[in-house]
Amino acid sequence: MTVRRGLRWAALAVGAIAVLGLALVLWMAKGPGPIDFAHGAPLELAAYRGASPTGTPPELAGAPLLARGEYLTRAADCEACHTARGGVPFTGGRPFKLPFGTLYTPNITPDPGTGIGAWNDAEFLRAMHQGVGRGGKPLYPAFPYPSYTLLTDADALAIKAYLFSLKPVRNTAPANALAFPFNQRWLMTIWAALFNSDRRFRPIAERSAEWNRGAYLAEAAEHCGECHTPRNLMQALDNRRKFAGGVAEGWNAYNITSDRSSGIGDWSAAQVAQYLSSGHAEGRGAASGPMREAVDLSLRHLTPGDIAALTTYLRTVPALRSANLPMAAGPAPASPRKGPANNPTGKRIFEGACASCHAWTGAGAMISEAQLTGVRSVNDPSAANVARMILAGAGRPGGHVPYMPSFAASYTDTEIAAVANYVVARFGSKPSYIGAADVARMRAEP
Repeated sequence: MTVRRGLRWAALAVGAIAVLGLALVLWMAKGPGPIDFAHGAPLELAAYRGASPTGTPPELAGAPLLARGEYLTRAADCEACHTARGGVPFTGGRPFKLPFGTLYTPNITPDPGTGIGAWNDAEFLRAMHQGVGRGGKPLYPAFPYPSYTLLTDADALAIKAYLFSLKPVRNTAPANALAFPFNQRWLMTIWAALFNSDRRFRPIAERSAEWNRGAYLAEAAEHCGECHTPRNLMQALDNRRKFAGGVAEGWNAYNITSDRSSGIGDWSAAQVAQYLSSGHAEGRGAASGPMREAVDLSLRHLTPGDIAALTTYLRTVPALRSANLPMAAGPAPASPRKGPANNPTGKRIFEGACASCHAWTGAGAMISEAQLTGVRSVNDPSAANVARMILAGAGRPGGHVPYMPSFAASYTDTEIAAVANYVVARFGSKPSYIGAADVARMRAEP
C-alpha cells in the first residue's frame, strides 16, 4: 500500500507540474501584441481612412519597384544579418551565438543553388510571414519573422524584387551548430504557433498618421523589439516589458521606453531623431555595436519624414524602469588625481590611449561624438558594452559614423578589463567589476 500511495502522489506531482508548465506557456503566448499599449481600435488596412502607413514614404511614391524595394530592404536591415564580417553583402554566413549553440544566416542573393533564386512569390511570403522556408522547412526565429509578419504582401514582395536584382553569388553558409533539442527544426512549428501572430499590420484609428507610420517602421520593418525587448523563457519577445532592454550579439540593447532615468524619456525629440539618423545625439553619446551597424546600414537611409515618424512612435512607448541601470552621472572632474585611485593600470591605459580623444573630463577632446559623460554604456555597471567597444572599435576610417580603432591586439584581457572599469568608475554613476575572464569570453565570440 505504501508503494502504491507513493506512486499515486508522484503521478499527482508530475501532473501538477505539467499543468503549471502548460499554464505558463499559455500565459506567455497570450501576452500583448507589439502596439496593444496604444489601447485604440486596430483597423484592417483597407478600412483605414488616413494615408497608408505601409509602403515607402511620399518621396518615393512614383518610384520604380526596384527603388521602392531597395528602400524597404534597407528599412528591414537585411544586409546586416545576411553578411558575414568582411563578406559579400547578402551572401550569408554570419554567425549568431546563442545560449544553445550557433546559427549561421543563409545566402539571400538570387543564386538558385545556394541562395533564393529559385523561390517564387508564395514561398517568399510564407518565409516572411510564417517562418517557413522553401519545401516546408521551419525557420529559426533568429530570422525575425514574428516582426516581418506585419509587413504587407506588397512590401515583402518589393523586398524580394530588389533582392532578385542583385548579382547572384554562390555561397553556402556553414551548418548550424545547435545542441539537442534545439537542433530539431520541427519544434519551431510549435513555437511559431504559439508566438507568431501571422497577421499584417493594423493601424490604430485614434492615432495620427505619423504615429501609425512610425509603428509600422518600428515594429515591422526595423523590428526594434527584436533587440530592445526582453525575451521570455521560450525566447519569444515579452511585450509585457516592451522595449525595456535586451541583448543583441552579446551587447546590451538598452531601455528605449519613455522612462526618464533608464530609458529615453528625458531625451528631446530632436535628440532621438539625431541618434536614429546619424548614430549620435548631442549629450547622449554615439551608437556602438549592433546599433551602430543598424544606423549605418539601415536607419540613416530613411527619409527625414520616416525618422520623425519613428521618433513620434518611440516617445509614446510607456515607461518601464530598468532596475540595473542607474541615472547617468554628471560631469567628471578635469583632474586625473580626482578619479578612481584604486585602478592604476586602468588610469595608465586611459592616459596613454583614451584621454587624447575623450579628454580627462569625458567631454570629448575634439569632437562631441567622443563624449563619455551621460552615455548609457558608461553608466551601465556591467561595463559590457564599454569592454566590447574597446575590443571591437567602431566604424571605419572615412565611414559615415565616427571611427574608433580596435584595441584588441594592443592590450591583454586584464588590461582591457582594467581600463573598462576605470572608464565606468570615472565617468559613470556606479563602479563596475568586469574581469579578465569576461573579456576573454567576449574576445572568443564570433
